[in-house]
This record gives sequence, structure tokens and C-alpha cells, in this order.
Amino acid sequence: MKKSVEEDVFIPLYPKSTVEDKSSLCSKFQERRFWSAVKLLSNVVLWDGIVQEDTVRDLGLSKLLNRYLLLNLLNTPPGPDNIEKCNKVVACLPERWFQNLKSGSTLPELLNFCQHLLQ
Repeated sequence: MKKSVEEDVFIPLYPKSTVEDKSSLCSKFQERRFWSAVKLLSNVVLWDGIVQEDTVRDLGLSKLLNRYLLLNLLNTPPGPDNIEKCNKVVACLPERWFQNLKSGSTLPELLNFCQHLLQ
């Protein structure tokens, strides 16, 4: 899993003017790569309870979410597309990770994602 996350994930960052046109090849390629990374996130998280939780959180949150997915989310204009992407990322996260947290708090690895959601 570590090798796949570190070597196989690639989401290009193009100038906004290039990806604003949803029919452009750059935009389509960037979207495919984003959704591929979301699928990998969901697969990594499925190992929770089998592989040590710290390892799953490091690969899924620290590496995939914070290194790749969040950059794309921050460059996606506010609106339905961004909301859909955020919903899919949230759907990947196991509820068990949040059971013992105080109200209004989150996992340290999710602070930047939470800031994005608040904005």
C-alpha cells in the first residue's frame, strides 16, 4: 500500500484557466486522477482493524488526503463539484476514528481538511 501511495498517485495541478473548461483534456485528466486517488483512499481505509490504525491513518490521511487530494480540493472552485468531492472523501473515513473525540474536535491529520470544509 505504501508503495502504491508514494509511487502511483499523481494528480497534476494545472492553471485555473486550463481546468475551468470541464471538457478540456487537462480538466478530464485531473478529474480522473483525483477520483482514482479517492478510490485508493477508500481501499486503504478498508484495512483499518487489520493493519495498525497508525499506519492506515498515515497512508490514508497524512499522505493521500493531505498530500494529494487536499491540493486538488483547494484548487476546485466552491460549488457542487467541490461539495461532491468532499462528501466522497468524508464517506471513506471510518466512524470508529471519531467515536472518542470531544465535540468540536477532530483528528490532527484532518485539521486542514476541516478548515477547507469550514470555508
